[in-house]
Amino acid sequence: MDIANLVTSSAKAQNDREEFDRLVRRCHRQAYNIAYRLTGNHADAEDLTQEAFLRAYRFFDRYNRAMPFENWLYRIMSRVFIDELRKKPKCHIQSLDQPLPGSDNDSDILLEIPDPDSDPQTILMNQTLEENLQLALNSLPVEFRVAVVLADIEGLSYEEIAQSMGCSLGTVRSRLHRGRKMLRKKLNVLPKEDTADADSDSCTGFGIEETA
Repeated sequence: MDIANLVTSSAKAQNDREEFDRLVRRCHRQAYNIAYRLTGNHADAEDLTQEAFLRAYRFFDRYNRAMPFENWLYRIMSRVFIDELRKKPKCHIQSLDQPLPGSDNDSDILLEIPDPDSDPQTILMNQTLEENLQLALNSLPVEFRVAVVLADIEGLSYEEIAQSMGCSLGTVRSRLHRGRKMLRKKLNVLPKEDTADADSDSCTGFGIEETA
């Protein structure tokens, strides 16, 4: 590589870095909100947000400027989240009323769960997040959860969600319909009977809002 090309390449890299830094500052909070809704906790949301931005920077030369950066980032974030979730071993669900394995059935040795209200970060988060809603979101299959979060929390269109998730519009509609139906069942909420448009089963009436 000659000196002229080296200088040009260096200048382009510097411009890309400055552009990327501006994009991070613009949408970091928004990205974290989405990550929190997907993961359901502060620590995993921070890890997911950081990994999504790291991958976005690594492949920033492939970013098509005709596509909104947020949509491209959410596509990366969705893939990271799904990949990481699939790597985790299946969790065993332990009833809070069930004695610990190996203990005497007549004993009172039960699981002790730390009080979440003792964590200042949790207290702040709970001011804008209903626990039942997040638990219901966490219970959804991962592809349904991503679709519902992008549609009903972030407000993306079907086309934007299809771009973000790398799937067809028909798949987006199917995932949203099934995801919202499952979410309602968990929350015991019925859709409005007088709404007949394509978004009649939207979950925006459940109080799903961005975290502060």
